[in-house]
Amino acid sequence: MNFSRKILAALTVPLLALTVSCGSNSSESTDSGPTTDALAGSDQESLDQYTTEDTTPVDQIDTSELGLVTDGTLRVGTLSDAPPNIFIENGVFTGYDNELLRAIGDELGLDVEFASTDFSALLAQVQNKQFDVGSSSISTTAERREGVGFTNGYDFGYMAVVAKSDSDITGFDSLSENTRIGVVQGTVQDDYVTNTLGLEPVRFADYNTVYANVTNGQIDAWVAPSQQATGQVKEGDGTTIAETIINTENFTAYAVNSENQPLIDALNSGLDAVIEDGTWAELTQEWYPDREMPTDWKPGSKAVEVK
Repeated sequence: MNFSRKILAALTVPLLALTVSCGSNSSESTDSGPTTDALAGSDQESLDQYTTEDTTPVDQIDTSELGLVTDGTLRVGTLSDAPPNIFIENGVFTGYDNELLRAIGDELGLDVEFASTDFSALLAQVQNKQFDVGSSSISTTAERREGVGFTNGYDFGYMAVVAKSDSDITGFDSLSENTRIGVVQGTVQDDYVTNTLGLEPVRFADYNTVYANVTNGQIDAWVAPSQQATGQVKEGDGTTIAETIINTENFTAYAVNSENQPLIDALNSGLDAVIEDGTWAELTQEWYPDREMPTDWKPGSKAVEVK
């Protein structure tokens, strides 16, 4: 399957960096413990162990048993500044991840209500039941699975290096201890730079601010989810996406409280339903019209047929 991205966003954000270390709210430790190379390549055996064999038909789901914050409504924590996946346009939360979740909610007969938060706090907020679901193109690393539950996968992520157009930085191999590297706190990119590359990044609270610090020269490069890089970089900014590499180690999924298996199962059922009726393919084509996906992976359960 070939899909790609839209360039959708403008920048209107402050340029101050938030230089912090990852604390207890971070979705991924960057201080110690085992780590994996997010760009090492596909680990299909590992991915399969997290994918359900099948799902319950949506018409057999009892939504009154889902343990929702508000009956009949999915309360969703998301981001406001990360196009094309999760962002606000004309006062409405939209983007690929959020529109797909709306379609899943429709299949289940649930309203979907979005609220903005920082990524570094999102997974803890889901686990603490402030939100029913986290929607943020979340890579389902093994470490994150220790603290929160996940649905089956619906997408794969890419990682990118963004730099000034006249920079000597040409990609991941150009990054060194002499490079001022920006990341968003608590992301896979934060973990990759810190633990795999062994470098100390400048950590920011959101995507707009880290990109603004590339454009004004406060940092040399941004290691980014390539979806967000494509949504931010635009002609005239004086920046470029120096390199993009697929992160095939972990699919992306929606986060759910780890003890709320009924809700995880229901969302998996809704995901299979939108895959089976062609909605997943339509949305993917709409938001990523020319993007390559891993050939050894498909969204949803193992039983669902991609239309």
